[in-house]
Amino acid sequence: MGGRDKTNEQWRKQLSAESYHVARLGGTEPAFSGTLLNEDGIGTFACICCALPLFRSDSKFESGCGWPSFFEPLEGANMVEIRDQSHGMVRVEVRCTRCDAHLGHVFPDGPKPTGLRYCINSVCLSFEPND
Repeated sequence: MGGRDKTNEQWRKQLSAESYHVARLGGTEPAFSGTLLNEDGIGTFACICCALPLFRSDSKFESGCGWPSFFEPLEGANMVEIRDQSHGMVRVEVRCTRCDAHLGHVFPDGPKPTGLRYCINSVCLSFEPND
């Protein structure tokens, strides 16, 4: 279920074209376009590729940036942070450790208690509401 051994063709069959472009090729969805941007239900956000739980809904906040934002990942979410120098900027990319999906970036301008803003592409997430 991890997916590190899947081929590009298998990923294309599993994911929507936009999710494939963003999660597998490192793209970015347009700001304010994601279906989970305004999701305010109680539940868990997981990796769209491998279903690894990443964030609880109570860590989601409105940042105004146009992408779902979280101040804290789930304990043990196992996201890896990578220095990203693309587009003439220095940022910290966030990837899923289970399947290596590109999720988004983390910035040091979030709210308390962490001061972090995990800016995550909506098409890289699924939302599972609590029962």
